[in-house]
Amino acid sequence: MSVRTGTSGWQYRDWRGTFYPPGTPQRLWLEYYATQFATVENNGTFYRLPPRDTFASWRDRVAGDFVMTVKASRYLTHVRRLRDPAGPVSRLLDAAAGLGDRLGPVLLQLPPDLRAAPRLLEECLRQFPAAVRIAVEPRHESWWTDEVKDVLAARNAALCWADRAGTVRTPLWRTADWGYLRLHEGEGRPWPRYSQPALSAWAGRIAAAWGADGDVYVYFNNDQAAAAPRDAVAFAAAAASRGLRVTRTWPLMDGPRPG
Repeated sequence: MSVRTGTSGWQYRDWRGTFYPPGTPQRLWLEYYATQFATVENNGTFYRLPPRDTFASWRDRVAGDFVMTVKASRYLTHVRRLRDPAGPVSRLLDAAAGLGDRLGPVLLQLPPDLRAAPRLLEECLRQFPAAVRIAVEPRHESWWTDEVKDVLAARNAALCWADRAGTVRTPLWRTADWGYLRLHEGEGRPWPRYSQPALSAWAGRIAAAWGADGDVYVYFNNDQAAAAPRDAVAFAAAAASRGLRVTRTWPLMDGPRPG
């Protein structure tokens, strides 16, 4: 059990020469990434679901302790808006099975204009086997009700805690025996970095909710200028300072943190 820290995606060209060493070909970026972090959130699957063979090739290219979170297709969440979920979920699970034991949680990020529909959410969650961890990121305030909280808790699905510009965007509900946090954009300098106080505050919230034995996935989505891997390293250090076990991180020597 540990705090797994990584980034939302790995294929960013402006990470050349900052995160990726000069001369590292793009076809080897995943291999390099997996030596620096123990998890990644695959955002590309939101836009296009690859075949099972692609997932299997990703599995073969990473270390044995590496896990990949898969963001569910926008067809399920944004086109169908959770309606008739059986087909899209089945296709997702069939493809992602190529990851084998490297499969981490599945993230359902809901549209910002989708109002609370707890029955639709419940039906969608029922399509997933109990062994598959599901994180749900609603983005409309109507979802913050006891009924929604109960739907998540009944399935052991994690409410995705979210931060943007240093502001907590979700209730800090613990709806599962594991946790999930996404950090979209920092309030530090240079933009879009997170400040050390903000990172320390999130480490404290995780420590308070799950303690040293918690199993929590933390992903940075502020990819511009390689802010995400830098902040993932700084966050891991803040979590470790609170006695939390953290997975490996990039050995970054980056000077003082932004204020």
